Amino acid sequence: MEHALRALILGCLVAMPAAYAAGADTPMDFTAAKAAADADEASQGDTARATALQQQGAFLDAAVEACADARSTAQLEAFVVVVELDATGHVVRTWRRGDSPLALCIERQSRGKLMFVPPRAPFHASLEVSFTP
Repeated sequence: MEHALRALILGCLVAMPAAYAAGADTPMDFTAAKAAADADEASQGDTARATALQQQGAFLDAAVEACADARSTAQLEAFVVVVELDATGHVVRTWRRGDSPLALCIERQSRGKLMFVPPRAPFHASLEVSFTP
């Protein structure tokens, strides 16, 4: 029994993705994710950055349309949602600063959706929303 358990554990360790073995299992916090988004977005050329910003705007518009109702817009506060895109441009992870109902909904709406095909993966981008009177 002990030999079988040891074999199972060793088999799991061998099958473990290299990213985990390299220490990538440490969760990224909002600050690190935002810094990654700033760096990734700044690394694009002018044309690619302009196209990405246009697609991010359309992505945000769709999320707001899906989320905006009397409850979610009763408390309008600035917020930021950072997303991690895979090679196909789909959101695979999110981080958020701000706890308003609209921020929470937009973060939920973002997960799994196509934003834009990035130049590399993972690629981080941010949706920064502020409200002025």
